[in-house]
Amino acid sequence: QVTLEESGGGSVQAGGSLSLSCVGSGPFYSTYCMAWFRQVPGKEREGVAGVDREGRIKYADSVKGRFTISKDNFRNTLHLQMTDLQSEDTAMYYCAAEYSSVRLLLGEPCPSLGARSEYNYWGQGTQVTVTE
Repeated sequence: QVTLEESGGGSVQAGGSLSLSCVGSGPFYSTYCMAWFRQVPGKEREGVAGVDREGRIKYADSVKGRFTISKDNFRNTLHLQMTDLQSEDTAMYYCAAEYSSVRLLLGEPCPSLGARSEYNYWGQGTQVTVTE
């Protein structure tokens, strides 16, 4: 069983910074595909940043150069450092993991940021609000 718990959300003025963390529990954390997603009411949940088992990172175009994702396999923690926050970054942010022993054994790559349905574990979310 894999559980994820986010922390670090809050309210910040435009141009400010916030850091999110996601602590995971479960076996073989280093083999998890991890990502951050966000969602605003009435819109689909969108991928923000992801890191695969080998540490390769991808970002959504909207956050490139402003957000930094990192995965600490020793502390079972996923981080998202957000800088130069804008009002359009306001959303509920979710930590997600994909872990499947079958997928791992088959050597299949981690899901893309657009394949949110392939992430099989989710945190409860943490709200980020950016004010003008």
